Amino acid sequence: MKKIKRLSKNTFLGLGCVLFLFLGSINAQNIEGSWEGKLKVQGIELRIVFNLNEADGVFEGTMDSPDQNAFGIPLSEVLVKGDSVTIKVNQAGISFSGKVEGPNCIGTFKQGAFEVEMPLTKSTSEVKKLNRPQEPQPPFDYPIEEVQFYNKSADITLAGTLTLPNGDGPFPVAVLISGSGAQDRNEEIFGHKPFMVIADDFAKKGIAVLRFDDRGTAESEGNHAIATSADFATDVSAAVDYLKGRKEIDMDKIGLVGHSEGGVIAPMVQNMRDDIAFMILMAGSGVPGHELLLEQQRLIGLANGMIESQLEESAKVNSALFEIIVNSTGSLEETSEELRKYLEESLKDNPSLSSAAPEEQKSYISGVIRGLNSPWMQYFLKYDPSKALEKTTCPVLAINGDLDLQVPAKMNLEAISQALDIAGNKQYETVEFPKLNHLFQECETGALSEYGKIEQTIAPIVLDRMSAWILKL
Repeated sequence: MKKIKRLSKNTFLGLGCVLFLFLGSINAQNIEGSWEGKLKVQGIELRIVFNLNEADGVFEGTMDSPDQNAFGIPLSEVLVKGDSVTIKVNQAGISFSGKVEGPNCIGTFKQGAFEVEMPLTKSTSEVKKLNRPQEPQPPFDYPIEEVQFYNKSADITLAGTLTLPNGDGPFPVAVLISGSGAQDRNEEIFGHKPFMVIADDFAKKGIAVLRFDDRGTAESEGNHAIATSADFATDVSAAVDYLKGRKEIDMDKIGLVGHSEGGVIAPMVQNMRDDIAFMILMAGSGVPGHELLLEQQRLIGLANGMIESQLEESAKVNSALFEIIVNSTGSLEETSEELRKYLEESLKDNPSLSSAAPEEQKSYISGVIRGLNSPWMQYFLKYDPSKALEKTTCPVLAINGDLDLQVPAKMNLEAISQALDIAGNKQYETVEFPKLNHLFQECETGALSEYGKIEQTIAPIVLDRMSAWILKL
């Protein structure tokens, strides 16, 4: 069995999931190359491409969705055993299982409750070369150290990278906190490495950075699948403890920079301890999880061309499902049964689903319940980040792009401001950057399909604003 270390990340057709691909073939020469299939759903065809290569007995590769302008999504793990190959990507709740027969691979594609046959063929198309001009390249002109630290409460060791400015210090330092999904220390997504870009920029300006692999991802121990935001907060706290033992670090200037869910986790950590000097919330949420997801689904639906009646039906169903979970006081089994009953009733009013075979309906319902019952989702839907913000008194910079469809700017910046006012916090700023998306890229629409197409990783104006704010504290 050949295996590569797990890489990472977050959004490909969904949040924080894993791709499993079984190709089948023990010959590296047969497996290497690009495998292309067409995902057919509701009259739409999406090309899916898996690019595999082998070097010194180790497999690695990427996944592309050309029709969504998503290229270079890193494969997290490649396993070759017998006549099968398993590939994982911690970015999507997707699976493909099949068997290679010469230049073809006959198999089935799955995402959540959705399942469809999708044959793959060996592609001769040239793999698109990604251009990421902001990604720093070695040799670096500042110290970089691979580090490990221990989370006593979870009994796990986490691995990361400490980037230091030149000189003796002591330096202010930022612990970077990733968004939802199992992500590596670079928060890699669609061929972009935002956290590497931030670390490079900060180090050159005199700010140290600690970024680390999420628990259960890449080189960090633990089980990501059963963890919640509260668990991840203890990992961040352990990172702060580690930094307090470093002579290069200014003990009075240890801060947190959280992106997306990381912007929800940062105030949790600040509430846990009294030594957090500052926080930057990059597209952090200030409203309860169920409210955020409903608005996120509406905006993404609009961007994908859904009509008003479809948006209303989706909101009606999702709102009811979320309400069941948020208001649940019973066991997980009792909540699951309530979800099942609601879904069975809702199917009767949906022509496209009610006409499906009973087994398909059953599979659909089970898949939805499985997703809603994950520890992370249960916690996220019920959690109200404003409660932690109402107890946050350290300096805070909250920033959003006005074209962010995942964490809408106005809704969340207003909620964050209100909560910090309740806390009596006099040292906070909120900034809404024009024409920037959830990744803080300069964009046209904010649609997720633009993320991989855009060459820029983070707008320079955002990097400059964050670093200048830290250095003036």
